[in-house]
Amino acid sequence: MTQPAPETIRTPNTRIACDGTGDGLANAALGHPRVWLEIDPDAGFADCGYCDRRFILIGGIADKA
Repeated sequence: MTQPAPETIRTPNTRIACDGTGDGLANAALGHPRVWLEIDPDAGFADCGYCDRRFILIGGIADKA
């Protein structure tokens, strides 16, 4: 059984950056190193290896909204 991601962010972009803060600047001490993630269109999502946020491609196969 798959556990749900702690936070899910829908995005229109297949390439996104995650630093764990959500805004890119404020609270940087609370985040993690910035990593770039690429969403595979066949999967429709990418998970951050640091904070486990899930980025879902809007209109992709994983987009249930």
